[in-house]
Amino acid sequence: MTVRIENKTCFFTTENGEEIRLGPDVTIITDSEKSMSAVDLNDQRIYITEAEADALTVAGAVDGRRHLKATDSDSVI
Repeated sequence: MTVRIENKTCFFTTENGEEIRLGPDVTIITDSEKSMSAVDLNDQRIYITEAEADALTVAGAVDGRRHLKATDSDSVI
């Protein structure tokens, strides 16, 4: 797991160690190329699960995710 939350303080495991942010200072985005949720910290993209994204919103993070839909003409979506 790349995210740990304690008392609305978010701890992210990165390549360079641990980044710490207050919940409201975090914005969750959607990486449409990978169809994954992520958080950008210091020019580094941290990919997170939907459960982690939901937990971050409870901690006060801004939910900037968007729904993606398939563009294949055979899609049932």
